[in-house]
Amino acid sequence: MSTGKTITPDPADETYVIAPRRVSFDWGRTPLHWIPDEPTATHVINVLHLLLPAGERWFVKVFKEALPLVKDPGLLKDVKGFMGQEATHSVQHSHVLDHLAAQHLATEPYTRHVDYLFEKLLGEQPPFGIPVREPEWLRFRLAVVAAIEQFTAVLGDWVLSAEGLDLAGSDEVMLDLLRWHGAEEVEHRSVAFDMYQQCGGTGLSRYARRAEGMVIVAPVLLWLWVWGTSYLLRHDPQLSGRLRYTLREHNRAVAKGLLPRWGELGSAIPRYFKRSYHPSQEGSLRKAVEYLAVSPAARAAAGAIGRAALS
Repeated sequence: MSTGKTITPDPADETYVIAPRRVSFDWGRTPLHWIPDEPTATHVINVLHLLLPAGERWFVKVFKEALPLVKDPGLLKDVKGFMGQEATHSVQHSHVLDHLAAQHLATEPYTRHVDYLFEKLLGEQPPFGIPVREPEWLRFRLAVVAAIEQFTAVLGDWVLSAEGLDLAGSDEVMLDLLRWHGAEEVEHRSVAFDMYQQCGGTGLSRYARRAEGMVIVAPVLLWLWVWGTSYLLRHDPQLSGRLRYTLREHNRAVAKGLLPRWGELGSAIPRYFKRSYHPSQEGSLRKAVEYLAVSPAARAAAGAIGRAALS
């Protein structure tokens, strides 16, 4: 007999599986400024929707190239789960771009540059005829994925505990999207790193390439985020050009708990440079799994799978 309680999988269980959840979201009632009266904080977070569709499609492509190099069956299983989750993330964030366009905020003038970055500059072949041998180019791109995943794990852990977003009356559907995604980033936080460690060479060269990935990723991500926020604020039809992105407005949102603190993000970089570092040190997997057990979108997806299995 059912007790009516949701059973939360134990992340310490060796049988715990990383798997995609086929979620969906209804954006019909989500306002453009989904954090009420906070356009700067809204659009700082909205940059995720500009970067992730192309970025996460690219993650999947790079991992597909590297799959033949994975010899450990457990890692191979996790990698395939990671790829499924990232593909779903890409699709759901693309739907948010459609929602923004429906509210007269077109994002294509920005996202075409993001597409160029991932599809051309970081594509299967080195750009501009740069003479890099194929194994090294793949290893470099795996290092870039691992460095990006360091930040997504930190952001995922932050959003799961960001009470300021609840206190501000943020749109519940957007919060569920962000927290479902954030929970899955914590859930698979070690996969890209482990993939790189297995496929990225050996010894000092493997560590040097990992460090190189972070040296490149950190400033590029900061640049893309500032540029993306500035773009969204300038083109927001409800602001009519009256507001610009400033550090003062950003820090005000940070003080209200609407954005992560600079130190919280910045400290992720020196941690990553430690030779002994492993992403299992980031965030709380138990907290992530507990959210996934109550997320409206994840519960609906699980219910749909259950009904399909019974039919």
